[in-house]
Amino acid sequence: MIHIRSSPRVYSATISKMTVPARPIRLFGSASMNPAAAGTAAKPKEHMYVEDPKGGRMLRFQESLPRLPVPTLHETAERYLRSVRPLVSQDQFNSTIKVVQKFISNQGDGPVLQKKLLAKAADPNVKNWVYDWWNDAAYLTYRDPVVPYVSYFYGHKDDKLRTTPASRGAAIVTAALEFKNLIDTNKLEPEYLKNKPMCMDSYKWMFNASRVAAPQKDHPVKFSSVAPENKNVIVIRKNRLYLLPHEVDGVQLSTAELEIQIRKIMETADAQPMALPVGAITSANRDKGADYRQNLLASDPINADLLAKIEAASFVLALDDATPSSYNQRARQFWHGDGANRWYDKPCQFIVCSNGVSGFMGEHSMMDGTPTCRLNDYVCDVIVNNKVDHGPSAASARNLSEPIELKFVISDAMKADIKEAQDDFAAVIALHELDVNAFRTFGKNTIKKFKTSPDAFVQMSFQLAYYRLYGRIPATYESATTRLYQLGRTEVCRSATSEALAYVQAFDDPAVDNSKKIALLRAALAAHTKYIGDATAGYGCDRHLFGLKNLVEKGAPLPEIFTDKTYGYSTTWILSTSQLSSEYFNAYGWSQVTDEGYGIAYMINGNSLQFNVVSKHKDSPGMAAAIGRALTDMAELFETELPAKAKL
Repeated sequence: MIHIRSSPRVYSATISKMTVPARPIRLFGSASMNPAAAGTAAKPKEHMYVEDPKGGRMLRFQESLPRLPVPTLHETAERYLRSVRPLVSQDQFNSTIKVVQKFISNQGDGPVLQKKLLAKAADPNVKNWVYDWWNDAAYLTYRDPVVPYVSYFYGHKDDKLRTTPASRGAAIVTAALEFKNLIDTNKLEPEYLKNKPMCMDSYKWMFNASRVAAPQKDHPVKFSSVAPENKNVIVIRKNRLYLLPHEVDGVQLSTAELEIQIRKIMETADAQPMALPVGAITSANRDKGADYRQNLLASDPINADLLAKIEAASFVLALDDATPSSYNQRARQFWHGDGANRWYDKPCQFIVCSNGVSGFMGEHSMMDGTPTCRLNDYVCDVIVNNKVDHGPSAASARNLSEPIELKFVISDAMKADIKEAQDDFAAVIALHELDVNAFRTFGKNTIKKFKTSPDAFVQMSFQLAYYRLYGRIPATYESATTRLYQLGRTEVCRSATSEALAYVQAFDDPAVDNSKKIALLRAALAAHTKYIGDATAGYGCDRHLFGLKNLVEKGAPLPEIFTDKTYGYSTTWILSTSQLSSEYFNAYGWSQVTDEGYGIAYMINGNSLQFNVVSKHKDSPGMAAAIGRALTDMAELFETELPAKAKL
């Protein structure tokens, strides 16, 4: 489970940036290459975090968090070239060196763009120089459907005490509302990374919020979380949407009362024909979805009020008429479902199936996975360990009004829109192949015996698995959080390093002895750990290059560094990977980001690992199995170093 540590009232920490390695790629041999012209960023100083009581417990460090730094052009050029070296031929690499040299030289575009970026970063009104650019480019202007391409999911381990949808759903709602109350009152403890407080701003988008489809660019909407009219859960059953108040007369519904109300919804919905799924319009391509939304609003004036109720509600509880049991079935159910019994634009949707199996789906645009991972870990923890106040028993339940069905007026044109959305959804989902490897041989406890980072160990298993299948290592994205900074989101950790290539090339070579293989593997692990540490500190290369690219004048040609085929190849993420872990989860995943690649979501728990592998029919089961074999082989190699009693 996730452990949130308390923090001292005032403390300081030094956030380090990357140092040039012992054997750097030499860029500055030419007189035209003046490092001083590359633009400078202030050397990180010891940072003081000061508690501001006005922010409450949750936001007390928020205003004293440091701002995202801007690396120098020299740093990013060095890091970028090192990252692409194992991915391209020597001739292509030599060409790219010249392109990069030109970009950062006095005669290149880099220094001018860097100066603009430093000015933006220094603007007191700009808390994070990449925040708006990244939100727009990665999410809000992205036009493909959020499902399956953007949203993510978790699956919960089963609750053996609550096996019906009504009892399981009610307990989840109660626990989620307790977490929501901690946010609403700013009493939630901040998250910490190595004793440094992290940005908590994105938590405001968790509840009483929604994404709204619009032409060319979507936008988020946020509603008051304390206004009585917004204290509702949207319950979806048989494609019908119900408004379930979670507070009546100023008193939150008890778990028993929620269970009664959820049971009423199920009985009412199940006694009627399957409804036309209005929620299907949120599964569409975003420009189509914007048209569908406008058509819905035009169908009848009442529809605007119903839409507002959904968007302002605390969260969604989807009650699915399905009985998933296997890992793959559960992952499919929570990842996308049937495209009908959902409202995909809501940030938080809890899902409970007819057999009591439960999970969660998150909309990604304004909030990364770490906050919702914490939410779901909390929900499961307080339920399993009976740490949540369920309120009075059913015997004391109030005589509450029946939940209200939100009945949209649907025009004939809207019916056609819904059908088109369903057809498109089915076609998109059919393109995807998912497989789960629930690896139970060992977990992080064993990996730590090898004196290495569990995350780095798993990342190197991906490199070995891919190399064995394809004979090369791929451009690899691992998500690194930058929430140490104000409005921080993510940076890329480029896991496919030269050290990783050397290790995978040697691993299955019988002419290389174990001691050499171990040395190469440890070098690869160290390189990965170094890179992700730098990325977390704001010193990756991808967000910096992205920021510079955004400052090119509209209509002006892009600098050659961005049109060079090495840049395109190295940012086509054949492996898109990310770790979020909880001992209470049995599913976590999302989609690949390129048609030629894989999306690999993984969990690292004490005695187990789990991998959710998705691709467009690139043999996801084969990749999942290859990862398992790589892990076992790596562990067996390291075991040759261990005393006999410490072996698996």
